[in-house]
Amino acid sequence: MTAVSDAADQDLVRRARAGDEEAFTVLVRRHSPALLRLARMYVSTQAAAEDVVQETWLGVLRGLERFEERSSFKTWLFRILVNRAKTRGVRDHRTLPFASLGGGDEDADEPSVDPARFAPEGNWSSPPRRWEDDPEVALESAEARRIAEEAIAALPERQRIVITLRDLEGLSAEEVRNALDLTETNQRVLLHRARSRVREALENWIDG
Repeated sequence: MTAVSDAADQDLVRRARAGDEEAFTVLVRRHSPALLRLARMYVSTQAAAEDVVQETWLGVLRGLERFEERSSFKTWLFRILVNRAKTRGVRDHRTLPFASLGGGDEDADEPSVDPARFAPEGNWSSPPRRWEDDPEVALESAEARRIAEEAIAALPERQRIVITLRDLEGLSAEEVRNALDLTETNQRVLLHRARSRVREALENWIDG
């Protein structure tokens, strides 16, 4: 692996600004898979998602000189992607803008954990199992991953996007809030509910 491909994003951005095409290519290769997965959540086809990713990189090229590094490059990049994916998703009539989806049944007063799992005093009557410590489960990690991926795919859209960015793409809470224009509370609630549902799916599979 070369020094360029190992470099941090901010260093690559500075090199790209100076005309280093290889640095920009490394940024594209590094982040395009994650961008494509996120774009696919907003648009109806793989081809449309690929268009959104391409438009995003064109936007990066046009705006690179104006990028002031007040946020991480990754946050700035994902925000560009989300804005373009929203526009494309609305145009394709598949989805509404992320910000307009609040207040739906997915985010109302729905409990993320079955109330029957709590005792009258409020403590757990049936606490979550530490499935990740189970050696048999570890041996079946590929199957566990499939179950988790299916559970994530079945989540309401906002929960699916937040858990994907946090747990699969590795963005921080701050990066997700900035990319999706969410409050700290909304980001935390959506992530908690998403993780609860995925954990429930895994527990059901283990108990099955």
